[in-house]
Amino acid sequence: MKSYREIQGGRKKGARALLLASLVMIMLVLQACGNNAGSGNSASSAAGGDNTAEAAGSETAPAVLNFGYIGSNKLNVPGGAEGWGFYKGIIQEELKKYGITEVKLTGFPNGPDQTESLISGRLDFGSLGDTPAIIAYASGAKTRLISQSSAHTVGYLIGKKDGPKTVKDLQGKTIAIQKGSFMHRYVVGLLQQEGVTDYKLVHMLIPDATAALARGDVDATTNLGVPALKLIDEGYTHLDDASKHPDLLGSSATVVSEEYLEKFPDFPKVWNEAREKALADLKQHEDEYYEFLAEIGDTTPELAKQVNPISDIKDTAFTEEGTKLLEGTKNFLVEEKLAKKDFNISDWQLQ
Repeated sequence: MKSYREIQGGRKKGARALLLASLVMIMLVLQACGNNAGSGNSASSAAGGDNTAEAAGSETAPAVLNFGYIGSNKLNVPGGAEGWGFYKGIIQEELKKYGITEVKLTGFPNGPDQTESLISGRLDFGSLGDTPAIIAYASGAKTRLISQSSAHTVGYLIGKKDGPKTVKDLQGKTIAIQKGSFMHRYVVGLLQQEGVTDYKLVHMLIPDATAALARGDVDATTNLGVPALKLIDEGYTHLDDASKHPDLLGSSATVVSEEYLEKFPDFPKVWNEAREKALADLKQHEDEYYEFLAEIGDTTPELAKQVNPISDIKDTAFTEEGTKLLEGTKNFLVEEKLAKKDFNISDWQLQ
């Protein structure tokens, strides 16, 4: 018969064995869970891209991205590398790597309307003229500037038939502009340089302004690109254009809301890389690109090339030329009290 000490010893050995077995089982379960998790991450990387950064992006980016641009056309895309990228599906494919499965594009008649949608949260980001983007930021809009795809926007000042022949002839006259737009800034700057001090500006969208010009209700109006050239061909007076005044050229601004950046902090890098891929493809298909511009602009490839040459498209997010133009525009808007407060462009930019 076993002694009490032997019985107790046996019980302790059995308890230790049971404890050891339990620990082994726990370790095996944890290892299996770890293997399963690793398999899942590998699958995400394979589906979304070829690196773990892309897989991480897919966990944070909202599935739907809302983008605004200036203009309206049957293809519902802007021009430039962005428009080409959307048209060919290049940008959508890049964004899918980060979990963005749908991009909703919305065209706007002007920059101020677009910024209102951005501020209200209906848009996540958008491309527009530098002037309305600066005015909005100076007014407290929580946006960040992530690129300038162009720094050579030319505004035109067109006079009515049998009306003013020079800019100085606009003394005491009425000019239709889009308030808060690049063309607003261009005209005010031009009149200031020409010494014209007595004039009246009226806010009109381009279709209304063109009709008012035809009726003679306004003495001059502003316009852009192909529509401006068409008016000149129809006999309206070409009073001036910004190509003669490098400091009055406009630039584009792509801005994103801070709210969206909180959801997807890597978006600026992702967007600019996708845009650069679209631009690289565009440069390999120049003739097709101008045909694309002609379709969305209801014009000919020849006119599209004249107004929007590929050479105007920037291949990096920011350039010294573009930043200098932004500084000049911002300073002008502040001096004219069109922008509510001054600020440093570098504080607005995300580089």
